[in-house]
Amino acid sequence: MAQLFFKYGAMNSGKSIEILKVAHNYEEQGKPVVLLTSAVDDREDVGMVSSRIGLKRQGMPIYNETDILETIKKLNYTPACVLIDEAQFLKKHHVFELAKIVDELNIPAMAFGLKNDFRNELFEGSKYLLLYADKIEEMKTICWFCHKKAIMNMRMQNGKPVYSGEQIQIGGNESYFPVCRKHYFHPPVQESNRESVGDQYV
Repeated sequence: MAQLFFKYGAMNSGKSIEILKVAHNYEEQGKPVVLLTSAVDDREDVGMVSSRIGLKRQGMPIYNETDILETIKKLNYTPACVLIDEAQFLKKHHVFELAKIVDELNIPAMAFGLKNDFRNELFEGSKYLLLYADKIEEMKTICWFCHKKAIMNMRMQNGKPVYSGEQIQIGGNESYFPVCRKHYFHPPVQESNRESVGDQYV
């Protein structure tokens, strides 16, 4: 039976390279896939799935108004799997559409993305994937400042950690660090560069 998978991890945990690898493995066996990604991330090009090690591939962009279920129904072939990158940017209705693709069309769907934002709050897409996915898997990476597992994402601006602001700000290694809990609240940067985290863990 088809299932809905959610694979999440902090920045630099290899989510995009993993989705490209999964697509390659299916297609090497002659099984077509559909590769989609949020249109929010336009660093390379809208719809482009790009890994930090340089591999990239064009996919289909998902906009707020996109109906993923209808998109799959309109294809002239039946995909062996539906693959979604940057799944944290999905809307609630997108997650429901993925669930229908699994339950009604019997096509497995695999979503890859961040779980929490730089404020340590859940993204909308991640929240509903955590609620509705059949299988949830963490993709691990290490903290930027130590050897512990990274479970949070730190936004940096001019060498200074930022704990407030708009949830979505597209960026890579220049803007975000994967960090452990200790270094999220106590990053080893100069005291003059540190920003108060208010009533959070200190």
